[in-house]
Amino acid sequence: MGIRKIVVQGDPLLNKRCRPVTDFNKRLHNLLDDLKDTLAQANGVGLAAPQVGVLRRAVVVDTMDDRGVLELVNPEILETSGEQTGPEGCLSVPGKFGMVTRPNYAKVRAQDRFGNWYEAEGEGLTARCFCHEIEHLDGHLYVEHIDRFLTDEELDAYYAGLEEGKDFQESGEED
Repeated sequence: MGIRKIVVQGDPLLNKRCRPVTDFNKRLHNLLDDLKDTLAQANGVGLAAPQVGVLRRAVVVDTMDDRGVLELVNPEILETSGEQTGPEGCLSVPGKFGMVTRPNYAKVRAQDRFGNWYEAEGEGLTARCFCHEIEHLDGHLYVEHIDRFLTDEELDAYYAGLEEGKDFQESGEED
């Protein structure tokens, strides 16, 4: 187990489609453990294998509930509903955020580290993370969904508005 270097935007690895995992062995277990360690060290909520230079279909997502960090191997989105728009960032695009619209609910099907299939679902941030991380496996970044990056002031105003019960448009900060 250990911390791996996170690949940043501009590295061609982030634009490649990942291959399915077919061997559920110690090597995969080490990758999943390293993804969790790297995620915790970076204070993130999700991390995909290509973000640490491994072109395999594996991600980890911190559900921030009693499920903890989910390991999703060969994940696919089964169902989505609703809509949420909010600032989104990425460990591979450090320090930058943009407004992204994602489903508010997502159900995924994935395998665990031993190859057993299971389903998981989430709302809000967890749904956002499922969609964001699975996009990484197909060579896509959230920046493909934004018009521009948010300034620090716009980001601060967004979060201040949430505390006051406003959405971003109501605070008058979005173009």
